[in-house]
Amino acid sequence: MTDYRSEASVGARIKLARRERGFRTTRDLAEAVPEGNITAAILENIESGRKADISVSQLLNIARALNVPPSYLLAPMGTPNSTLDLPNLSADFNGMTAAEFDCWLSATPGSSYRPRLAAERTDINILGTLRELGSLGRELERLQIVLAVQSGDPDLADANTEVQQRIERTQAEARRLAGLLTSGGLSGVAAGIAGAES
Repeated sequence: MTDYRSEASVGARIKLARRERGFRTTRDLAEAVPEGNITAAILENIESGRKADISVSQLLNIARALNVPPSYLLAPMGTPNSTLDLPNLSADFNGMTAAEFDCWLSATPGSSYRPRLAAERTDINILGTLRELGSLGRELERLQIVLAVQSGDPDLADANTEVQQRIERTQAEARRLAGLLTSGGLSGVAAGIAGAES
């Protein structure tokens, strides 16, 4: 079976991804987008190439229903060095590879995409910090569950002390990152950290 991620158009990638994910017809996929802006007719037109311009909400609804990252539909990620094949883009995208496009779209620092401006580099770093902060929040939740489960067992006193120390280090790092983001102009980050620490 052909890998949808290597197909040469958005429509072909959607069609193969739909089939790979078990949606036999465009109607099946359209029904998987409740209250969405996707109909079987729209999907048929996208898949056949008759509809080249897809709205952002349509693309995201399709990607979510298929449970695939949007980059897989937007670019031929199965051949990461091939050039971007989206229609109607400005000349700024000429020569951009699928891998570079994904890195630009996901704001991945230190990747194959090179920011053109210092402000863009700063924005990418801020997004990376937000992702790291989200990971720390999930780790705090996990550690707090471990501590809650183990707290009643006196044989695990040393382990509980270690878990508590890890929680404190993780909270300190989360506060540090929140402070960086706040100083970078993002408000509301500290409130999210306070909620994770309670």
